[in-house]
Amino acid sequence: MEVKQIYTGCLAQGAYYIESDGEAAIIDPLREVQPYLNLAKDRGATIKYVLETHFHADFVSGHLTLAQKTGAPIVFGPNASPEFETHSAADGERLKLGNIEIEVLHTPGHTMESTTYLLRDETGNPHAIFSGDTLFLGDVGRPDLAQKSELTIEDLAGHLFDSLRNKIMTLPDNTIVYPGHGAGSACGKNMSKETVGTLGDQKATNYALRADMTRDEFILEVTDGLSPPPGYFPMNVAMNKKGYDSIDSVMQRGTRPLSPEAFESVANETDAVMLDIRATHEFVERHIPRSTFIGLAGGFAPWVGAMIVDVKQPILLIANESQIEEAITRLSRVGFDNVLGYLEGGLEAWVDNGKETDHIETADAQAFADALDANPQTKVVDVRKAGEFASEHVEGAIHISLEFLANKIDFIPKDETFYLHCAAGYRSLIAHSLLKARGYHNAIDILGGFKAISKTDAPRTNAVCPSSLK
Repeated sequence: MEVKQIYTGCLAQGAYYIESDGEAAIIDPLREVQPYLNLAKDRGATIKYVLETHFHADFVSGHLTLAQKTGAPIVFGPNASPEFETHSAADGERLKLGNIEIEVLHTPGHTMESTTYLLRDETGNPHAIFSGDTLFLGDVGRPDLAQKSELTIEDLAGHLFDSLRNKIMTLPDNTIVYPGHGAGSACGKNMSKETVGTLGDQKATNYALRADMTRDEFILEVTDGLSPPPGYFPMNVAMNKKGYDSIDSVMQRGTRPLSPEAFESVANETDAVMLDIRATHEFVERHIPRSTFIGLAGGFAPWVGAMIVDVKQPILLIANESQIEEAITRLSRVGFDNVLGYLEGGLEAWVDNGKETDHIETADAQAFADALDANPQTKVVDVRKAGEFASEHVEGAIHISLEFLANKIDFIPKDETFYLHCAAGYRSLIAHSLLKARGYHNAIDILGGFKAISKTDAPRTNAVCPSSLK
C-alpha cells in the first residue's frame, strides 16, 4: 500500500495518490492532471478511481480531465448531482483497490455532499481518512459556502457537528488524517501549517473536536469570526458541477503571443484586464498604465480570484515569457480560463515600440517615519488583513483589507498624498495598481511594508499576540 500527498502551496491544497497491488485512486486532483498520470505510469499502476470529497469552491478540480484520460469513474458521495456521468457512492460503500478498501463516509456540513474517504488496510482496519474540507488540522470546514434557501449557516454547522461526532471521532486515535487544505486556505479560519496528523492529536488540540462540546457551543464557535468568502468561490463550484474546458485547450488559447500593437488592440476591443505578473521591483520601476499587478511569486491565483472575481473576465498577461505556462496553469486552477494571450517580448518590447509606461512612487520606511514625525496628520493606508491590523499598526492608519478595497475605495484620500503599505510589499502593490486604474495617483508605497516600519520609531499601537485575538 502506498499513499502520497501532492501538496500545492499556492492553494494550500492537498491531493492524494493511493495505490495497492497495481491499482490507484486519486483524491481531489488539481486541474492539470499530468503529474498523476506520470506517477501512476512510473509505478506501473492503473488509475481505477477519481474520488471527489465535495464540489470545491476554492479551485477547479481535474476530475473530468483525469476521467477522460484514464477511463476511471468519478466518484462522489451522496447528495452530489453533477451534470456529467459519475458514480454516486452510498454511505458506507466500500471501494476495492488492490488489496485494500476505501470506505465512503458521508460527512455533510461543509457542503451537503461532503464525503470523507476511510482507507482500510489489508487487514480491514482503519488506516487513514481523507477528510476533504470536513476536518482540517486545527480546524473544521466553514459551513457558509454551500447554503441553499432551506439551509442556514447554523443548519450546516449542525450537520458538521453530527458528521464529526458520529462518523469521524468514533475512529481509532491512531487513524492518520489527510486534510484537503492547510494554513493559508480560505476554506477554514484556524488551520495548522502541518499537512498530516492523527485523529488522536486532533481530538486533543482541535477546538472543534473538544470532547465536552455541546452541539450549540460547536455551532457558535464554528460560525464565529468567519470572513466573507472570496467572490469567485461560487463560480468555481459551478464549474466543478457543470464541467469545463480541458487544460490543454486553455493552454493553447492562452499562449498566443501578441505584438505590442496587437496586445493594445485586443485590450481595447475586449476590455481585458492587463495582468502584470512580474516581480514587484519590475512593476515598481515600469509598467503599462492601468495594468493590474498580481505577482506570480506571491499568492497569485487566490489573489486573482479575490481581485478580479469574475472567472469569465478576459485577461492579457504581461510577463517574462518563461512565466507564461505556469501563470496559465495557476489561473486555470481557480477557473480563470479566458486568457487571450500575452505581450510578446514583454515590457521591453512595449518600451521599444515607444509606448507609454508608468511607475510607482516609493519611500523607504525611515523616510515614512520622518514624514510622519514632521506632520502627524500624514495619511497612511494599511491593506493587511483585519487580524494583522489588530495585532499592531501605525497609529491613526486607515485600515482597508485588500480584498475589500474595491468596495471601500471612497475611504481613500484622493486629493492629498498618502502612504500605502501591507506586511512586506506584495499586497500593497496590488492595491496600488487597483488605485491607479481608478484614477488615484497620489499614493506612495512603503518599501518593505509593516515589517520595515516596525524597525523605525514611527508611532505604533502595542503589539498583541494574534492567538489572543478573537
